[in-house]
Amino acid sequence: MADYYETLGVPRDATPEQIKKAYRKLARELHPDVAGEAGEERFKDVARAYEVLSNPEKRQQYDMGVDPTAPGGGAGGGFGAGFGFQDIFETFFGGGQSAQGPVPRARRGQDALVRMDVELAEAVFGTKRELQVDTAVVCSTCSGKGASPGTDLRTCEVCQGRGHVQRVARSFLGQVMTTAPCSACGGYGTIIPEPCPDCAGEGRVRSRRTLTVNVPAGVDTGTRIKLTAQGEVGPGGGPAGDLYVEIREKPHEVFVRRGDDLHCTLPVPMTAAALGTVLDLETLDGAQEIDLRPGTQPGQVVVLKGLGVGHLHSGGRGDLHVHVEVQVPSGLDDEQVALLRQLAALRGEERPEPRLATAHPGVFSRLRDKLSGR
Repeated sequence: MADYYETLGVPRDATPEQIKKAYRKLARELHPDVAGEAGEERFKDVARAYEVLSNPEKRQQYDMGVDPTAPGGGAGGGFGAGFGFQDIFETFFGGGQSAQGPVPRARRGQDALVRMDVELAEAVFGTKRELQVDTAVVCSTCSGKGASPGTDLRTCEVCQGRGHVQRVARSFLGQVMTTAPCSACGGYGTIIPEPCPDCAGEGRVRSRRTLTVNVPAGVDTGTRIKLTAQGEVGPGGGPAGDLYVEIREKPHEVFVRRGDDLHCTLPVPMTAAALGTVLDLETLDGAQEIDLRPGTQPGQVVVLKGLGVGHLHSGGRGDLHVHVEVQVPSGLDDEQVALLRQLAALRGEERPEPRLATAHPGVFSRLRDKLSGR
């Protein structure tokens, strides 16, 4: 299958405008009246590539490995959808350039993306941060015009300000009038006789500035905050694009985040777990009392409601899950060993019988199925 992108000389992510522009350029160069018979086959290849890539449905089929021009592969050859007389007319007669007039110098700037690292507490409660960005801004010397102070733009003498020129050319239709962008002014209709010394006629310069970013509660790694019109200023002092701030949350040494809930591990002495106790746990909201009931088991979870991460774009917060880790004492002295032996005797646990705990029926079922290969 032919590589239609290579045929037109465009990347695979080319926009429809890039595809049309590439086709129109090649069609003029390869037309039989210009290139003769030598360019005829190449002209057909270019037309076939444009037929596919200019049609969204056919292009999608082609990108999936199906040539829609092949038999049974979609629409047949020839001039299909997206490749009609209007395209041919635009190729050889100028495509409405005269109706559009000169190309404006001021164009919208590109969007920009920056990354910001935030602490867990900032993600939990939200915060305001100062952010330094390096983007294109309007040139203060020329106010975006591109001309040196005291000078102005001048109407192009070649195209008389129209931004395009016309000429007579031969085609398969005979003598035709074609329209093309003016090479003297680049299609703008004006020229800059004395470009601004600071921006070289661009109307914009790069500058570092400080912005205030409102970080809402609940942001997480990958969250993007949009700052409208804070991106790159366009050429000719055109309107700025948008700035996107992508959040990266730093790991916390104590708390682990899962969604809007927080999790932590609380080490508890064996005696405290057995007898029960009240502990003060330092959370992101300050000290909180943890009431451990007598007989607290390893792995038991105490849930503190509403002490997790704030819900993004809505009220309320997640929960804090405290996982109890019972610590078995080691390095006992003689007196402590004697006391534990006395406790074991009282509980009849001096020589406990090995006995496997009963698993949940579902566990046995899954284990049995796995072993039997079901």
